[in-house]
Amino acid sequence: MKHLLLFITIATLLSSKLSGQITQQQIEVFLNDTAIRSGHVGISIYEPATNKYLYTHNAEKNFLPSSNVKLFSMYAGMKYLGDSLVGAKISERNDTVFFQPTGDPTFLHKDFSYQPFYDKLKNSKGKLGHVLTFKDRYSKYGSGWSWNDYEDDYMAERSRFPIYGNVFTFYKENNVIECIPSIIRPPYFADSLEKYFSNTKYFKISRVQDFNKFFITSNNEVFKFQQIPFKTHSDIYTWGLQIKLITEKLEISKNIINEYFIDNFKWRKIYSQPTDSLLRPMMHNSDNFFAEQTLLMVSNEVLGYMSDEEIIDTLLKTDLKGLPQKPRWVDGSGLSRYNLFSPNDFIFLLQKMQAEFGMQRIKNILPTAGQGTLRGYYENATGKIYAKTGSMSNNVSLSGYITTKKNKALLFSVHINGFSGTGRAGRKAIEKMILEIIENN
Repeated sequence: MKHLLLFITIATLLSSKLSGQITQQQIEVFLNDTAIRSGHVGISIYEPATNKYLYTHNAEKNFLPSSNVKLFSMYAGMKYLGDSLVGAKISERNDTVFFQPTGDPTFLHKDFSYQPFYDKLKNSKGKLGHVLTFKDRYSKYGSGWSWNDYEDDYMAERSRFPIYGNVFTFYKENNVIECIPSIIRPPYFADSLEKYFSNTKYFKISRVQDFNKFFITSNNEVFKFQQIPFKTHSDIYTWGLQIKLITEKLEISKNIINEYFIDNFKWRKIYSQPTDSLLRPMMHNSDNFFAEQTLLMVSNEVLGYMSDEEIIDTLLKTDLKGLPQKPRWVDGSGLSRYNLFSPNDFIFLLQKMQAEFGMQRIKNILPTAGQGTLRGYYENATGKIYAKTGSMSNNVSLSGYITTKKNKALLFSVHINGFSGTGRAGRKAIEKMILEIIENN
């Protein structure tokens, strides 16, 4: 056993680089934690004031970062979405108000009561025209997503025209199951739920994969409520469901006509929410749908059409061309197992965000101790850490900013891939190391 521990210590020293005041002991306890020892670990800790990496371990190697990818979507949103989101584009001609959606995920979302685009549609006196575009290049799911998660609330479909967060919300009221999208009651879905199980307490709701048909089946847990993504369209040019939902929501007799894209339309932008009011819940709640739509909205602003692949390629060749290692970046949320980034890539991004946007704005968006996905972690470190988590089966990540007790500002990125322990055990192992660094540096 002594020989094994000696071998691990020597291997650790050979594969790591240490400088500054972070001690080998602070890191070695983490690397030898039984909860993560079976996995692959990458660490990068950087001090901007001295322009030095204080500690690195496999920092140039690629890791699956899961939701840490949202930091890159956050950067893109901060850079290109301005102070406020473009909720839609409007062009008024004769007696018709033409509109073109812009991918805004807050449209009729239950968490956003201010709805200027909807108000414009509702208050228009004439006809309504929905203008289609054939320029978009994206699919409803990202590359490498797990297809059989289609009915889980974290995998809502991407679209140019989101509505109600692209999810149904089912809830139980007086022993009656009702179907409502995002706490709204459009009658369109009244016949979408089929009941194959009579128990009024223990059950769950499932969706047919290719259709908006839902059915009740038995379950071991008491039903309270459930959110399931709805199928938005068969391809990116078909918006029948969204048009029907809006028509019913307007509660007035208005037909919405579809038109092809007309280049000589003079568009006026309707702004919806402050940009950071979207980015904050995206990072606090690790909201995949918000992250995907953020990247599509950035593409729409920069390229004039929506393409996750092309906007990623553009960002990597321009704003992010200085990344230490060339990552494999395929989606906005980190749901894909194809994503590969090095710890040093995240240090580069964190430093760039701090330089371009300032820490005050970053602190307003990222969670600190006890908030969002950091809830239950980093006790007594409120204001000392601002970071983004990442979790996927057998993988955990954490990247962000810390301030030590000696008031040193540090950037860090930690990734554990392929370990056999639980996600919580992996997160607790990272927590122990980060708190040790905060306390003693």
